[in-house]
Amino acid sequence: MTTLTRRAALGALIATPLAAPAIAAPWRADRPVELAVGFSAGGGTDIVARLFARHLEPRLGQPVTVTNRPGASSEIALTYVARARPDGLVLGLTNMPSFVTVPVERRAQYNLDSFTFVGNVMTDPTGFMVKSDGPIRDMADLVRLGRERPEEIVVSTSGIGTDDHLLLVMLERATGARFTIVHYNGAPQQRNAMLAGQVQVNMVSIGEYAPTPEGMRYIAHAGAERSRFAPDTPTLRSMGIDIEMYSERGIVVPRATPATIVERLREAVKDAAEDPATRRTFEAQFIEPNYEPGEHWEARMRRVQGVYADLWRRQPWIT
Repeated sequence: MTTLTRRAALGALIATPLAAPAIAAPWRADRPVELAVGFSAGGGTDIVARLFARHLEPRLGQPVTVTNRPGASSEIALTYVARARPDGLVLGLTNMPSFVTVPVERRAQYNLDSFTFVGNVMTDPTGFMVKSDGPIRDMADLVRLGRERPEEIVVSTSGIGTDDHLLLVMLERATGARFTIVHYNGAPQQRNAMLAGQVQVNMVSIGEYAPTPEGMRYIAHAGAERSRFAPDTPTLRSMGIDIEMYSERGIVVPRATPATIVERLREAVKDAAEDPATRRTFEAQFIEPNYEPGEHWEARMRRVQGVYADLWRRQPWIT
């Protein structure tokens, strides 16, 4: 199955109408709810947004429109959400870990206090993708080449401070390998760069490239255990590299959003996320559903940000 086939299937899924009881929303319904995404159309975050919007619409009783505002590791999109009118009509889809690392690594235009957390909806382990006919056969090859020819191996990520980027930084620190890192705005650009021979390795989430596109393959991923969507791909920990990394995606709104609106949104997101139909839709696109309530999710994100802040003080990942 090719990436084109997968995207065609995604379009068919989105076009299929759903039936679900609408949850009365205390906002005007004369325009759609907007779900802002910080990455390009066609990438993993965008796919999650469009799939989930389809299931959220009937519960809100009005359209949910996905808008792509790529750049700056989602800072552009999240700043837009943070500054939006707090009326429940502008939502943001976050992407971990950049959601918490951007305010750590620079003077960002948002911080965690800028948002009210509605709920996390999925997780996806981060992996290493290479060309099938390339010189890198496995992680041992990648680490060896990164040690023997420092900085000659070009590796792409979907942005500074993303799970892709931080996993690569952690690999360098754990193994002593060194790479030339190139940052793009999403998986489609990374895929094109690899096909053009501009990069040797793409750092991407398993769900973005599962099943593996023709001519490419995974050599490892950083999940705690093997993914059911890439069962033949080993984990880093199974190779003795003690690193775990995921992309996570959840929904936030501006901090000043009234409690009545927040509760309606949380109810709708929970109902959509836990619906077996939503889970089947996600799983059909190789996405691991994982709902977490807003308040619990926020508490965990604040703890995780503290861990990254400590890491940044000791070993900054941007020089």
